[in-house]
Amino acid sequence: MIVEDELLASQVIESHLQKVAGFQLVGTCQNAREATALLNEQQVDLVFLDIQLPGMTGLNFLRSLADPPLVVFTTAYAEYALEGYEFNVIDYLLKPISFERFTKTISKIVDGRLFSQAPASNKEAPDHMFIKSSNKFLKVKFAEILFIEGMRDYLKIHTTEYQLVTHQTMNEMEKILADQQFIRVHKSYLVALRFVQSVQANFITVGKNSIPVGSTYKEKLMNIIVKKN
Repeated sequence: MIVEDELLASQVIESHLQKVAGFQLVGTCQNAREATALLNEQQVDLVFLDIQLPGMTGLNFLRSLADPPLVVFTTAYAEYALEGYEFNVIDYLLKPISFERFTKTISKIVDGRLFSQAPASNKEAPDHMFIKSSNKFLKVKFAEILFIEGMRDYLKIHTTEYQLVTHQTMNEMEKILADQQFIRVHKSYLVALRFVQSVQANFITVGKNSIPVGSTYKEKLMNIIVKKN
């Protein structure tokens, strides 16, 4: 989704998007009110968001969202872009936005926190992702993740060797791991099926950890367990 009140800037972003694969533009909005309405109607994974919008700024709009999608800030003023780092945004683009600079932003998204580039038929599927923790991106192998624990606006990733905390939502992580044999068992837990050792009452055992199973997730979990047996 593009949220931009300047027609030319919006057209530039849309033109750049048409030149890269893997993205579908679901809508363009000129203010926060239109953007909120579109978010209620469409599944949006990524927003190109202008910081200076009429009525409500892009920063305040983002603050108003309980579970915001990933965001790339766009702005004509570099000093405002620095404020965006409190939201752990993917990137900020300074207008006018060149295609060369735009592709650098895309490279942070593809094979990053949201999307994995679809592998060519002669290539193996990716076996890892990069997670931003503190001030750096860390390579995390899917096969080493035991489970992921939600903590308000953060996630704690438990692996066989270590733990790390990142500023992401559970919904974002669930999309990343959709094809990696992970299942949501609770609003605050996403587990790797390969490490599930037992299922009992309203808990499952993953390694040495006992994890609660939410009532809304139990039926799906049991269906998967039964099929695997």
